[in-house]
Amino acid sequence: MLDKIKQIFKVRELRNKILFIVAILVVFRVAANIPLPWVNTEQLKQLFEGNQFLGLLNIFSGGGLSNISIVLLGVGPYITSSIIMQLLTMIVPRVEQLYKEEGEAGRQKFNMITRWITVPLAGLQTSAMIALLKSQNVFGQLDAFQTTSIIIIAIAGTVFLMWLGELITEKGIGNGVSFLIFAGIVASLPSLVSQLLLTFDSTQLFTYILLLAASLVTVAGVVMITEGQRNIPVSYAKRIRGSKTYGGSSTHLPLRVNQAGVIPIIFAISIMLFPSMLANFLVQVDNETVVSFANFVNNLFQNQLFYGAMYFVLVVLFTYFYTAVVFDPNKISENLQKQGGYIPGIRPGKPTSEFLYKIMNRITLAGSMFLGTIAVLPLIVQGLSGVSTFTIGGTSILIVVSVVIETIKQIEGQMVMRDYEGF
Repeated sequence: MLDKIKQIFKVRELRNKILFIVAILVVFRVAANIPLPWVNTEQLKQLFEGNQFLGLLNIFSGGGLSNISIVLLGVGPYITSSIIMQLLTMIVPRVEQLYKEEGEAGRQKFNMITRWITVPLAGLQTSAMIALLKSQNVFGQLDAFQTTSIIIIAIAGTVFLMWLGELITEKGIGNGVSFLIFAGIVASLPSLVSQLLLTFDSTQLFTYILLLAASLVTVAGVVMITEGQRNIPVSYAKRIRGSKTYGGSSTHLPLRVNQAGVIPIIFAISIMLFPSMLANFLVQVDNETVVSFANFVNNLFQNQLFYGAMYFVLVVLFTYFYTAVVFDPNKISENLQKQGGYIPGIRPGKPTSEFLYKIMNRITLAGSMFLGTIAVLPLIVQGLSGVSTFTIGGTSILIVVSVVIETIKQIEGQMVMRDYEGF
């Protein structure tokens, strides 16, 4: 392990990329600790104690919400915007063409539209957050100037984090948005451990052992699902050009059990947070019907059974959805046919794409069900044990482990590329 780390830091370009990403994360953590003005810190501390919704939202913001910092929304609006655009690729043919068929120029335009949608979404989410925090006396009576200032600062903070995330992504070592969420989770670990030690009860030793075992099972499950793949055998026909013979070899096409990585978890959290945030905003409305509906939504999402079931279903659905976006069996079949490759026993062309689609659906079902089960496992353990410290542990572990695995793979890929250059 130490030799591997030494090899990584011996490569100047790779070392500079890693140090650059670390510097970006330090900047992000500094921004996450710069509070907004007019905040009642004592009331804020009380609000976050034992509040599941805000705890989950704090993870999603990368830890910026617990301080009501200038980046309190984190990359949430950007992810919501990405979900909207990805959904539009499945509904609007023009958007799908822009994303898949117009090359790099189309992809850049797609990303630009995503960024523009992020701005109004950040404004709406900030307004909802102000309404929620004012109802809990975290903010005092804000006038129009103060409210507008907070909204502008929060939008600027989201745009700033969006830019930082894209700078990280450009380095080719991992997804920038995932890195920022990862940094927020890791930064919260010391306070989580200290909270656990302060509330430690020796009579509940078995319960803590059970929680630790659940965490280890979650880690093992995420690693298993992330690394699992189905190898499809592929053969290449012999081709004679002049006096040389090409092809005639056999290889395999790896289909990952979880093609979507950590994205379904992030998408599912985004959707789970939106109704509660909207309901907290609507509670402030004068209309009694709207207020009663908002209270109903709030109570519904406080129900652990409904919350867990909804979370599970969304993880499964988003795993299928994102796999459909990133995995195109028709394109793979076309490329195999162009290169003279075929799957033994399957005719080239449409039969090959149908075969790949069927196989991908089957392995995605297993992967998504397992991923959804791991996501709600801490909720099950918390319901049985009554210890709320680890209520959001599953989501945190899923993101951390997935980001670490993906980063290691990206670094190893760059190391292998440099080995080939040496040869």
